[in-house]
Amino acid sequence: MVFLLTGIAIMMAGGLAALLVPRRGHWASTLGSTCVVAGCITGLIPAVRILLGAPAEVLHRSWSVPYGSFHVELDALSAFFLIPILLLCALAAIYGIEYLRPYRDRKSLGASWFFFSLLVASMILVTTARNIMLFLVAWEVMSLASFFLVTFEHEDEKVSQAGWTYLVATHLGTLFLLAMFALLGLHSGSPELAGGTSPVKAVADHANLLFILAIIGFGTKAGFMPFHVWLPEAHPAAPSHVSAIMSGVMIKTGIYGLLRTLTFLGPPPAWWGWLLIAIGLTSGVLGVLFALAQHDLKRLLAYHSVENIGIIAIGLGVGLLGLSLHSVSMAVLGFGGGLLHVLNHACFKGLLFFGAGSVLHATGSREIDRLGGLLKRMPWTGWTFLVGAAAIAGLPPLNGFVSELLIYLGALEGVRTTSPLHLLLMAGAVAGLALIGGLALACFAKAFGVVFLGEARSADAGGGHECGWLMRVPMLVLAAACVAIGLLGPLAVLSLARAIAVVGGMPENVVRATIANPRDVLIAVVGVSFILLLLTAGLIVFRRRLLEGRMVSSTVTWDCGYARPTARMQYTASSFAQPLTRFFQPFLRTRTALTPPVEYFPPSASLATHTDDVWREKGYSPVFRGAAWVFSKLRRLQHGRVQTYVLYIAVTLLALLLWKLR
Repeated sequence: MVFLLTGIAIMMAGGLAALLVPRRGHWASTLGSTCVVAGCITGLIPAVRILLGAPAEVLHRSWSVPYGSFHVELDALSAFFLIPILLLCALAAIYGIEYLRPYRDRKSLGASWFFFSLLVASMILVTTARNIMLFLVAWEVMSLASFFLVTFEHEDEKVSQAGWTYLVATHLGTLFLLAMFALLGLHSGSPELAGGTSPVKAVADHANLLFILAIIGFGTKAGFMPFHVWLPEAHPAAPSHVSAIMSGVMIKTGIYGLLRTLTFLGPPPAWWGWLLIAIGLTSGVLGVLFALAQHDLKRLLAYHSVENIGIIAIGLGVGLLGLSLHSVSMAVLGFGGGLLHVLNHACFKGLLFFGAGSVLHATGSREIDRLGGLLKRMPWTGWTFLVGAAAIAGLPPLNGFVSELLIYLGALEGVRTTSPLHLLLMAGAVAGLALIGGLALACFAKAFGVVFLGEARSADAGGGHECGWLMRVPMLVLAAACVAIGLLGPLAVLSLARAIAVVGGMPENVVRATIANPRDVLIAVVGVSFILLLLTAGLIVFRRRLLEGRMVSSTVTWDCGYARPTARMQYTASSFAQPLTRFFQPFLRTRTALTPPVEYFPPSASLATHTDDVWREKGYSPVFRGAAWVFSKLRRLQHGRVQTYVLYIAVTLLALLLWKLR
């Protein structure tokens, strides 16, 4: 625990130091990023040690705060979530030095690095806090720090609006968490989340209600549909290294909170598992469909976060169902797939947001239809983006394939061992997971093809240039991680055993024996992948040898008779996705503006599509407008008279006194 707290102290010292030099962007970036990297490396030491078998570390100190204590614990589940948090935050800090360089003369980078450090520190505390009050304080600090990072360019009306949406949505989720923790503390008789009075027996009668509150409260942060509404607004608005953290790891604190809650709710009924599977399928299918309809590259990636959170929810739902049906294989494979996808999503989503940031940094545009042909100008960004795209689509031999394979195997265990009704429902879950994978593949074929292949569609894209090494190295590290976890899949799944044992409440030796079962399948996949990689490398070497010493010329590709092919003849994002968006029109409600060609050589023709998020337009917008109206009325309470403010305090104290004496 000493290392972890030292890491927090280092990064906060760096954040405060950066705050003291707000007008000197170079020093603010150097101090802030260096201390975040140093703090993350220091914090990784105990996290890795505990996952390798060391005992949990606990620190408990009393506080004078009512119901509060500084009670932190680093067990296997906390350590597992801390590893992607610390790794991705360290890489994002390095990336942010170069990414923020153009803002040095017009923005206060000191404040940005301070809130960046605060965000990382609060995520560490969220995953280790074992006291309700400490957890809620860390949760709120995490939300506020990320709000200030999202609104980095608050002068832009769209960014300001995105920050408002995020702030309202995250606090609506916190309201449900307050209710859950109040109920938990009231019935367990203790504000501690571990040790002391066991909350399991005390809350058994309220477990269903607590589970629902946890699903809404933590699901809002995680991005479960329909609580996802803030993701497509906040992630594109934030600087790209912040988007990578928010999408890659911050939303996973919602998954962590849900898993931690499950550890003290007792044995789960089957409907908990089915509910999570239903939420996962809804989030996965609709998330990827909305992603397919997007024209903004970062907004597309944000919707893919909703999709991948759906995949994680399916895995956890399969695990819960396995526990309720007393199927150890199903439980271990479901939880294992869900947990590994948490790590994998941090790797490939961080990589993809870094790639999108590099494109934005080079061209000044996120509009997919204004890009094109960037692979020739930005080969490092293009090839690493391709690795991330293949990984998120679940293609072997990359990491996304391994975690999705575990979830498939867990669901197939359910097909084999349960009743006909369960068999039918589980087969539907498997089919839904397959549909998500297929749609994700189509979406990233569109994103990579339109952005990086073909010819440039605008002058900005034509002038694109590769980013520097400070942005390039984090992308290379994450691409290597995607490949390494995929090729070392048999070892990666074994590293999950201790975390699965905490979530499932099962003996570690049983989990280790069960998680080793799919090893043969993974070894076969890895073996075939190695053969294919060697074959590809051999063909590349053979081609080079064959062309060695020969004259090689290049010419234009066959252009269907057009003498002057232009970028307008290429597929756009709208035209590429149109067959799928039209097929799923009842869900997407895409609006189309089409000017069809009317002659053999038409002077003009166009196709434009726009897809609104129906959950936001029909569900949340009225709530947000209502909240804005209420807050505008509350402004009357603030009028600058000190006497009235003192009266507010006195009335509040009197009310609290009466409540205490009742």
